[in-house]
Amino acid sequence: MFRTLHCLIIVLSLCVASVATGAQRKPNIVFILADDLGWTDVGCMGSKYYETPHIDRLASQGTKFLNHHHCQNCTPTRAALMSGQYPPRTGVYTVGSLERGKAEHRKMTVPQNRTDLPLDRRTIADQLKAAGYATAMFGKWHIGQEGQYHPAQRGFDEAIVSMGRHFDFVTRPPVSYPPGTYLADFLTDKSVDFITRHKDKPFFLYLPHFAVHTPHQAKKDLIAKFKDKAPADGHGDPTYAAMIYSIDESVGRVMARLDELKLTDNTVVIFASDNGGVGGYQEIGGKGVTSNAPLRGGKGMLYEGGVRVPFIVRWPGNTRPGTTCNEPTIHVDVYPTFLELAGAPRPPQTLDGESMVALFKDPTAKLKRDAICTHFPGYLEGYGTGNWRTAPVGTIQMGDWKLLEFFETGRLELYNLRDDLGEKNNLAEKMPERVGDLHTRLAEWRKSTNAAMPK
Repeated sequence: MFRTLHCLIIVLSLCVASVATGAQRKPNIVFILADDLGWTDVGCMGSKYYETPHIDRLASQGTKFLNHHHCQNCTPTRAALMSGQYPPRTGVYTVGSLERGKAEHRKMTVPQNRTDLPLDRRTIADQLKAAGYATAMFGKWHIGQEGQYHPAQRGFDEAIVSMGRHFDFVTRPPVSYPPGTYLADFLTDKSVDFITRHKDKPFFLYLPHFAVHTPHQAKKDLIAKFKDKAPADGHGDPTYAAMIYSIDESVGRVMARLDELKLTDNTVVIFASDNGGVGGYQEIGGKGVTSNAPLRGGKGMLYEGGVRVPFIVRWPGNTRPGTTCNEPTIHVDVYPTFLELAGAPRPPQTLDGESMVALFKDPTAKLKRDAICTHFPGYLEGYGTGNWRTAPVGTIQMGDWKLLEFFETGRLELYNLRDDLGEKNNLAEKMPERVGDLHTRLAEWRKSTNAAMPK
């Protein structure tokens, strides 16, 4: 009797220990998102002017995704990241209205645009919280700031929202800070404090910086650091460089705190940008503050310069240090990725993406789906009379091939991104069969997502 009871106690103890160990194995997740940072605006992605030693170190310890895509501007990207759904499902296509620019230059009537994430969508924070994670968000939310739309009501245990200024900024809820505080530093202070207070349980930290968005403002000592540095490859604005340096300092401080608390080995750190950089506008009569070359275009455009963004992942023991991944990925993949990392329940809504965990572990792996798509049924003003950054357009990328369909005229453009990353050589007339196949697939995707069309 005693021996049987003793054995039972041992078995139960082992089970409890196993459960506890399993809980400890859940990785922490840190997602740092810059605003308007271009594909080549960090050292490890090619810049010879901007300095990003901490982001470069993150890349050297993990994997760079070279073919990752977000929306053409910030609000739809954030809605897709938080909901796991393409813009046609949420109705969030852009910032503000789809009726941008002068009415007399718009040839189509555009649908209504939502600027807040529908309340019936469960955010990734909702799901991670249900899986036992402490959750926090500090920075730019931009998918509903007030009441039930505030991130504190959308699954985040702690949430401070701020955007619009880099100095003398306003926060929701109001939080005091010393005069002269730089917003990126303030948000990082809150982030490292959150990590410290929640070091003993799994946590999800979402740190969406407002930098490097306009107004271009930086700390004076950092501007001075770049003032006499020679420009390189279209990168040369000292204030913009100083803003990037502050973002890099933020990444470094978060990494340092993880090291200090011995959390590095069990934490997935991701660094990305919400859309392409503000540059590459020569073809529409503008300039911008940076260059996205060799990519074509920039923020607000559906060419690669507007939608391809840096995406860097470090997960010690899983990502292979210093590797790159060329598999096409997109914003809606982030939600199912976090679900898999956390062992969290799936939400009741449709999820459009596919988990990237397999790519984290093997950058040469392939996802099951065959294409990624975008849909923009409106206008974004450009430079000069009648120039648009984009008019209504849809795109599909299947492997190396990308098709753009411009709705005003029906114009189709086909590019091989492997051979023509700058999208200079339109192959549509030379390859009608491939165009037809991609066009059919794009139309089917629009139908499956109930995409709103301009008329």
